[in-house]
Amino acid sequence: MQSFELDKSDILKIRKALEQDDSALKISVSEYHPSEIAIIFESLPQESRERIISILPAEIASEVISEMDSEFHPERLLENLHPERRSEIVEELDYDDATDIISQLPEEQQQEILQELDEEDASNIRSLLKYDDDTAGGLMNTQVIKINQNLMKKEALDLIIKQSEEMEEFYTINVIDEHNMLKGIVSLKDIIKARNNVRIQEIIKADFVYVKADTDQEEVAKLISQYNLTSIPVVDDNMHLLGRITFDDVIDVMEEENTEDILKISGVSEDEELAGNWKEAVKSRLPWLVLNLGTAFLAASVIRYFDSSIARMGILAGYMVMIAGMGGNAATQALAVTVRRISLNDLTDNQAYRTVLKEFTVGLINGASIGFIIFLFALFYDANPMLGLVIFIAMTGNLIIAGMAGSSIPLILKRVGIDPAIASSIIITTFTDVFGFLLLLGLASKLLL
Repeated sequence: MQSFELDKSDILKIRKALEQDDSALKISVSEYHPSEIAIIFESLPQESRERIISILPAEIASEVISEMDSEFHPERLLENLHPERRSEIVEELDYDDATDIISQLPEEQQQEILQELDEEDASNIRSLLKYDDDTAGGLMNTQVIKINQNLMKKEALDLIIKQSEEMEEFYTINVIDEHNMLKGIVSLKDIIKARNNVRIQEIIKADFVYVKADTDQEEVAKLISQYNLTSIPVVDDNMHLLGRITFDDVIDVMEEENTEDILKISGVSEDEELAGNWKEAVKSRLPWLVLNLGTAFLAASVIRYFDSSIARMGILAGYMVMIAGMGGNAATQALAVTVRRISLNDLTDNQAYRTVLKEFTVGLINGASIGFIIFLFALFYDANPMLGLVIFIAMTGNLIIAGMAGSSIPLILKRVGIDPAIASSIIITTFTDVFGFLLLLGLASKLLL
């Protein structure tokens, strides 16, 4: 099965079906997987989405809503549905998905939907709503398979079968005591292979990975990735079992965190929606551009200081652009690699030192290589070997500075408790521009004029 790629024929097909009655529309839409319908929804107006959701079976409609990107506000599809239809869809959702969607609605509408649900579903969703969205508690599903450590093999299997009827899938079985305290985990395979007279406490894995409810979602993703887990239990401060987080939930987290880092490095607020309008984009980006303008004045002041040198040797202006551009690119490369390393692991002092040393070496070699190419250009095109030497030194020095700034600045920001992706790009741009211009114009003033 190939991944679904939306094209014009799909959109035209659905739009044509929307012009027909509900039965014809239902037949056309049923040809698509729920995740594909969610992608198609991105190209349809809100009224069309609502109509399609209203005619789909509740099970399919719930999958479509859970697969929709949050930017396209799946919660709005619930607002105008008939209460009975809405509760049918919400009850088909996993508790974590239902919580994520309902939490985006105003408090009054949240309570209205919760009152429509049966008591057990409403209670589970209410318990999840109290956790922050970006924590393990906000990410977890309270539906878990759990068995008492004192059960015999047959009793445990019977209980697992009974509990699994309400779950689509499960990967590990949580073992608890009489007070719902998590004692370990056990695989279904180990239970099946065990002797009939074995108690569960004899085969549990007591050395296991778990997270507290207030653990940041990024840390949860790291743990699942590091230990190759399919799911991870969530507990409170007293080790009471609260729920579980599965790897498919973490995939969404990793995508969200990566998108957030990319936007931050680019000087774009994480609050800007990728599909948002121009007003949201301006509001998100303008403050960063104003801040960048302030740092640009610093670089401009260096140029103004050497104004007489540029006036006497105008050719320097062309090489200034090259120095600044190459330095900015080299710094961005070092920054991207370093921020990625930080996001994957907390670097030790030795690892941080080696990271900076590596970027220093890369900057030296790349700077010398690029500088030599420009030296040859100045030698043969401008017939000025001293100019070539000045540019060679300036380029080499600026790429060394770029590598060190791109690697050390995010490490320093991380050490002082500032997100390294937020301010790093603006700071390193200032570094490379200012020092690049200083090296080129300073050396030119001393050696050429």
